[in-house]
Order: sequence, then C-alpha cells, then structure tokens
Amino acid sequence: MKLSRVLFAFLIVCLSCFIFVPKAWAFCGFYVAKADAKLYNQASQVVLARDDKRTVLTMANDYQGEVKDFAIVVPVPTVLKKEQVQIADSKIIDRLDAFSAPRLVEYFDPNPCEPQYSEDRLQALPAPQASAARESRRENLGVTIEAKFTVGEYDILILGAKESSGLETWLVENGYKIPQGARQLLKPYIRQKMKFFVAKVNLKEFDKAGVQNLRPLQIAFESPRFMLPIRLGMVNAQSAQDLIVYILSPKGQAEVTNYRTVKMPSDAEVPLFVKDQFSDFYKSTFTTAYDREGKNTAFLEYAWDMSNCDPCSSEPLNRQELKQSGVFWLDNPSDSSTFVPPGVPRSSFNSSSVFITRLHVRYTRDKFPEDLMFQETSNRDSFQGRFVLRHAFTGEMKCSAGDHYQRSLHQRSEQQAQTLARLTGWKIQDIRKKIPQIQGQVLPWWQQLWSLYPF
Repeated sequence: MKLSRVLFAFLIVCLSCFIFVPKAWAFCGFYVAKADAKLYNQASQVVLARDDKRTVLTMANDYQGEVKDFAIVVPVPTVLKKEQVQIADSKIIDRLDAFSAPRLVEYFDPNPCEPQYSEDRLQALPAPQASAARESRRENLGVTIEAKFTVGEYDILILGAKESSGLETWLVENGYKIPQGARQLLKPYIRQKMKFFVAKVNLKEFDKAGVQNLRPLQIAFESPRFMLPIRLGMVNAQSAQDLIVYILSPKGQAEVTNYRTVKMPSDAEVPLFVKDQFSDFYKSTFTTAYDREGKNTAFLEYAWDMSNCDPCSSEPLNRQELKQSGVFWLDNPSDSSTFVPPGVPRSSFNSSSVFITRLHVRYTRDKFPEDLMFQETSNRDSFQGRFVLRHAFTGEMKCSAGDHYQRSLHQRSEQQAQTLARLTGWKIQDIRKKIPQIQGQVLPWWQQLWSLYPF
C-alpha cells in the first residue's frame, strides 16, 4: 500500500517577464508540468530539517502489503523519548514535492519585426509483557530495550544491541519480519554505538485513527552527525532504489559529502511534443544522467529560498506548513546558534530563513556502500531542474528580421532534437519524425552523419 497523495495541476504565469531573450533565460514563463516523486514506483521520501546539531527527520514510507506486516528499523544516534516522536501529515511531503519538483516551462517568441526590450533576470501491536524467560533470552542476545511507547498507530521501541546477530535474532523471535542479510548491515551501526528505532503497527490504534494509509513518522534529535542511513533499505531490494531527500536549512544549500553531488541538466530547450510526454522524458533524462555519472552520484534537482519561487509549480509553504515539515527555528529567531543570512535582520528572520535542497539518489548496494553524509553550506544560489518549450511566432512578419527568423526555425528545431537525444538517449531519427519543421526535410550529408552521434 502507498501513502495517499493529492494530485495537483497548476498553470502559473510569471507576469513580470515581458519578453524572451535567447540564451539569457529568466526564471519565469508558463509553468506547464512537473516531474514529482510519483514518477517513481518505489521512491522513498525523507525530509530533514537541520540547524546546527538539531534535526527533525520525517519519513514517508512507500510500504506495499498488509498493515499488520509493516515494520521499520532505523538507526538513530541517541535514545529517543516519546515526546520526540510524532505523526506527520502526509500532505506536507506532497507540498514539498510539488514545490521542488523538476518542471517544464514554455515561452512564446515575440514578433521579430517589433522592437524588443530585454529585462534583467529576476531573481506495530504493543509488545506483550515479557516473561522472565523472555527477559533472560533478551539479555543473552545482548539486546536492551531503552524506551517503549505508542505514538498514533505505531508501537515503538528504542533498542540497544551488542552484536548484530543477537539483534537480528531478537527481532525475528519477537515477530518482526526482518529480511535475510540484515545481520551484516546492522554491524556498522552497532560498532558506532547507535540505537535502533523500531516501529510496527498497533492495529487497534490504526482502526481508531480512521486512516486508510500509514502516516509518516517524524522524530527530533540532536547529533553532530548529519547523515541518513540507507543501507538497511538495500537488504531486500530487487533493483535500484530511488530516494528523494528534502533538506530544510536556515543557511543554504546542503550537499552530500561522501559521494559527488551533481546538478541535473537544466535550462535545455526541447521540442514541443515533450509537453505531452514529460513524465517519460524526465525519467529517461534522469536515467541517462545516472548512467553517465557512474551510478554513484547524488543529483541536485532544486535549491531555493522557500519564501518565493519562479516559476512556481505550487505555492510556497506557509509558516504553519513549514513548522509541520519540521522547521523548528522559526519561533526562535533570537537563538544565537541559529544562522542568519547576511543582510537579513534577526528580528525579521522568518520564512526567508528556510532554504530547501532537493536531492535525488538512485542507489544500489554496490554503488552506495556507505550511508549518506551531508553538510550544510552558506551557498544560497538558486537552482531548479527545468526544461523549456519555445513556441515560434506565427503571426504576420513583414521585415528582413522576420525572413531571417523564419529561416532559423529549422536549425532551432534540429538543435532541440539533438538536445533531446543527448538528454534522454532516445533515437534522433524517432525524435525528428515528431517535429514538423524537420520531418520530410533532407539534411546535408555531413549533418546526417554527425547526428548519429549526438553525444
């Protein structure tokens, strides 16, 4: 089963962009489509709100199966109290996804015969009471129950362990369905003296809550280590896993430190027919970039101050939604440990202090042998994965510039076809057949030769 999602469709016009200037894109235009996490059948989504050593982690699971069989084991750096765990609203993750998703925008060429004026770029059931025999068994396995409580529809244990085999055996004997091979992946966390956040569904509380799907879990903790454990998610993976990480920070962009962080291709002009195939286009583009970069790279899909967007694929999150996302520093602007960007008065430190970084990681056990380690930076440069449709002017043109413009359209269409082939790996011949300006026209022999090798 999957967490329920709300689908949004938006068409937003950036009224502040008056004209199109070739090769000098402004972040404005018509927003027409987005490539959100729903494109990927088994994409996990995680939100990390981080300031200094404090972290709020929100986990949206994509669990498929019977609710009674659900269990999750997450390494955590410290023993958590009940007050540090709560249920989150899945709509918040939907909002972050919609706000930061790679997008398709379109522009319309102006009349080349009219003067143009450019504008600068805008900126689980409760565990039964253990008998004496069970207590003895747990001690023999080296497992310690550090905390035990129920939050919403989840029964939660915080476990300590001396060795991975003992922890694996204890979990299995207590009804947790742990996949084979977990023992080896548990070892590094035990060596680091980490604890284990273990949750399963309390069916009585699940029915009482009246929800149809499991809701996200949200935990708050302090630790100098800014990391996300992903190795346990590879134990029973049949193929590469997609992970979308939304990092919220008062400073600026976040990046992965133990793997390369690479920007997704952006600002590329693509043929108009991509508008009707944007999902397939973006999946192919991501896969091509993933293969080219060696399959061991984190991809930056979005980085922006959350007080604005341009173009907006959804409205920026309001103050209440940001707090629901785990942003805890909005009510403490005077906290000296909180970074305030240069030029921003501490007294006015509000939604503009929230910077979002969206990272997309496709990982396998051989290419990502380590958990993801992050760092916050003071880089507040904006970036968005976006692709551009450019409509030709079709009105009357009675000037020499109009003649030149019309002659340039074929070359522009060919360039767009070449770009699309390079981004997606699609066959250039198939692309040309879908573009009216190219279809049926014979290219020079040298262009036919070189177009076979668009990379």
